[in-house]
Amino acid sequence: MQGNRSPYALFDDRPPADVPVVDVDPFSADFLENPYPYHEALREAGAVVWLARYSIAATARYDQVRQALLDWQTFSSARGVGMADFEKHGRFRLPSLILEADPPQHSRSRVALSKALSQPIMRKLQAEFAQAAEQMIVQLAQKEEFDACSELSEAFPLRVFPDAIGMRPESRDQLLPYGDMVFNSFGPPNELFQQSAIRAKEAFPWVEAEALREHLSSDGFGMVLYQCADAGEITHDEAHKLVRAILTAGVDTTVNGIGAAMYCMARYPAQYAKLRANVNLARGAFEEAIRLESPVQTFFRTTTKGTELGGTSLEPSRKVLLFLGAANRDPRKWQNPDCYDIERTTYGHVGFGVGIHMCVGQLLARLEGEVVLKAIARHVRAIEIIEEPKRRLNNTLRGLKEFRVRFVRD
Repeated sequence: MQGNRSPYALFDDRPPADVPVVDVDPFSADFLENPYPYHEALREAGAVVWLARYSIAATARYDQVRQALLDWQTFSSARGVGMADFEKHGRFRLPSLILEADPPQHSRSRVALSKALSQPIMRKLQAEFAQAAEQMIVQLAQKEEFDACSELSEAFPLRVFPDAIGMRPESRDQLLPYGDMVFNSFGPPNELFQQSAIRAKEAFPWVEAEALREHLSSDGFGMVLYQCADAGEITHDEAHKLVRAILTAGVDTTVNGIGAAMYCMARYPAQYAKLRANVNLARGAFEEAIRLESPVQTFFRTTTKGTELGGTSLEPSRKVLLFLGAANRDPRKWQNPDCYDIERTTYGHVGFGVGIHMCVGQLLARLEGEVVLKAIARHVRAIEIIEEPKRRLNNTLRGLKEFRVRFVRD
């Protein structure tokens, strides 16, 4: 049925023939607070559905989400991974040479980033991150209770990531409102986005400045990108934009990923007991939390030509909303998809995307998540929930605002 059209709708297109039309607002507070019943309804409505409130196509099934993510030639990121179509609405976000670019520009950027996040650099960071995680968890275990958001899932990335990239020590907490605003901007221009833009007003010039060469230390991996520019592999302007892209992607996915893992560990004590018995399950425990909670819930693509998705014919220049979180719980792909199982084979989940546009911050997120979970397993017998968590609503991200817990020591 046709629902009430959203005042924030950017399109006035008609649905493709025979596509199910649904009256759901995926950017409403009700949806964002508890998306899972809506996800199930969307998956069962059809392989592709039409969101009447925004006049856009969408898919919540795993096979179709993965198909669109892998086929960058047909489902383009270059016209924006948010609701706005850069060709129709203009480019209002700062240019991203990795997230919102297709080859050949994307390929140049990936080559440079692969050097900045090379295996030798990641091995060095692993040792440093693990030591920092041990210190933080030991300190938190001595408290009667604490907020697992502000004191752990936010505090740890803000402690280790800026040092790793080579940032100056001042004002690092600006990364949080900046990232919140950027991910809100991928949805409609609703109140969530407008309020986050106000909160991030001072963060814009700060991030631009922090990404400059003269403000980076010589031993951080951010400088590697400028060294790539010195070698002529990218331009110096591209190096600046890529450092800025890492500043955007390197915190929020990790903050919400660690928060998701903490939430799952506390809610599933039997699974936490498995981790305690074998800390080498930490990587799997983190991956399963990413699959189950999907910190990045949605992204958009734009069709470059007439194509078919899930049996539905799509015209060129169609915006398609991909429900990554729904795909990660699609029973067509996963057994018992709503359960947390740290021994599950999670290969193929789309929590970090898939294909050439896989999240640039996923290597850091995985590394930080693994060392934090290992440190917790070594020092904490049980995680007690003091208060049910409060959600931080965002048009794209799913995360926690506050989660008070207690670490029970051996």
